[in-house]
Amino acid sequence: MVLFISGRTDILSYYPNWFIKRIKEGYVDTRNPYNPNLVSRIHFSNVDIIVFCSKNPRPFLKYLDEVESILKDVPLVFHITLTPYNDDIEPIIGKIKKEVIEDIKYLSSRYGKDRIFLRYDPILKNKKYTIAYHLMAFSKLCELLNGYVSYVVISFIDIYKNVKHNSKVLNLIDINEKEYDLLAKSFYEIASKNGIEIFTCGEKKKFLNYGFINGACLSKKYALKLINPLNKVVKFKKQTNRKNNNCECVEMVDIGAYNSCLSKCKYCYANFDEKEVNSNFLKHNEDSSLLIGELTKEDIIKERR
Repeated sequence: MVLFISGRTDILSYYPNWFIKRIKEGYVDTRNPYNPNLVSRIHFSNVDIIVFCSKNPRPFLKYLDEVESILKDVPLVFHITLTPYNDDIEPIIGKIKKEVIEDIKYLSSRYGKDRIFLRYDPILKNKKYTIAYHLMAFSKLCELLNGYVSYVVISFIDIYKNVKHNSKVLNLIDINEKEYDLLAKSFYEIASKNGIEIFTCGEKKKFLNYGFINGACLSKKYALKLINPLNKVVKFKKQTNRKNNNCECVEMVDIGAYNSCLSKCKYCYANFDEKEVNSNFLKHNEDSSLLIGELTKEDIIKERR
């Protein structure tokens, strides 16, 4: 089993104490977002790989020694999102970019650059964040992280519910075909110059003709590479819960919850009601097996194998 922590909320940034308690307890519960009374119970003894996804891993860094001591044979992979937007679009994260860069360097020195995926995601265009702006920002970012990351993942903004709600803030302008080509060609050249492999994930446009690799956030090939030294026998399934068929990732189990991330980025697909975000955060209990709220008598708990 591959544990994804998390595409729905930034657990490392806002709920690190809860997560380390779950590791110590040996299991974690997560609600099915489409059937809330159906709860999956995941025992860490069944976990083969953990993929951490965060925009601000710093609050969790102090727990890494404990994580490693408890989950001795579980490879840790880090996807760190670093975009060039300011606090008009990223109210919290827009102010701490320098710290995140230093944290990426620290994680790379600790685990090796092959375990670090930089996410330049999502790419959006408006009058402020132009194509020229992205080329400049991406170039600077790759130069700063030269030697610290092996992979960079890019994707383009999708029109989720939250994006529609924040349309006046985002003021999106469509990216045309010439601009897609310019971004692809230039991004590949910039990444290659800095020793970084680049690919898209979950996108129709893979840009293979520009030199992009046919990769994924967690491909079957990469997952097997992580566990083969441990002599484990694992069969990975392909991810099936994406809206399109362009995702090549192996199946991952997300233990996060929608509408619970305090970063409140204006383009986020997982947060679409800020009032509910604030309400859910108040329901968080560090001692609960669930990220948000408590188990009830109506809940049906099924162990996830």
